[in-house]
Amino acid sequence: MTGSEELAGRFEEHRGRLKAVAYRMLGSLAEAEDAVQETWLKLGRTDPDDIQNLGGWLTTVTGRVCLDLLRSRAARREEPMGDTHDTWDTFVPDPVLRPLSHIDPAEEVLQADSVGLALLVVLENLAPDERLAFVLHDMFAVPFDDIAPIVERGPAATRQLASRARRRVRGATPAAEPDLGRQKEVLDAFLAASRGGDFEALLALLHPDVVLRADSGELVRGAAVSKLVQGAKAVAEQALMFARFARSAELVLVNGSVGVVNAPGGRLQSVMGVTIVDGRITGMYILADPERLERLERGEAPPAHR
Repeated sequence: MTGSEELAGRFEEHRGRLKAVAYRMLGSLAEAEDAVQETWLKLGRTDPDDIQNLGGWLTTVTGRVCLDLLRSRAARREEPMGDTHDTWDTFVPDPVLRPLSHIDPAEEVLQADSVGLALLVVLENLAPDERLAFVLHDMFAVPFDDIAPIVERGPAATRQLASRARRRVRGATPAAEPDLGRQKEVLDAFLAASRGGDFEALLALLHPDVVLRADSGELVRGAAVSKLVQGAKAVAEQALMFARFARSAELVLVNGSVGVVNAPGGRLQSVMGVTIVDGRITGMYILADPERLERLERGEAPPAHR
């Protein structure tokens, strides 16, 4: 085996972790893959003898690549966008899908490590440096001394970045229902109420302050346009408007929690993740952007609807 083959093999050992870091940083599966590939290219331009801890080096380089992408996003958000100025307000991160039957006791640890769409939405609203400090330290235990050079601050200032991010995350993500069985009960009832046009039943399943975030991308016209809807009454009305889609809905795991896909004829048209607290839905996150749905990895797409 040549030195380059050995290095490639060692890199592959870290690929899963690097993609996990990039996904939490970017909320995009495609961009996460690109960030990992860029890290590989940077490794190829570096003398391996200069790297004492390959795993740590790869993680920090991936973080730096993601930080550059996040800063570029932040700059774009500050630019005038005409009628699409609120696009970022309705952004839903890429979901990671698994069949509901996929979960088993042997994989509970892996599912516990899943990052929900609600948390990714909160991370999306952090400043780039805050997001990096929080993700690398709180989620992947990277020391502040290693994060500080990436954000070009001292360790103490970097610690403050993570602390601010942590406060915002805790304030915006209440403890959700962890039991998949109870999650399924709520969503089964929600779909039944939607299919049956039962407005009162829908209201009973929705928290008074529920927020629905629907991301249909930039090319969808009409009633399916991206939107942010707040309040149980308004969200229940939306559910009744799209009751016909509930008839072809199926339950799947969306980022480790029970969610819904709509895939009539085997073609994925929408994915919905939810947050459930005390038996009621507090948040709904719908991705219906056809371009992004097409790009979802085949291995993470749900089985064809039957």
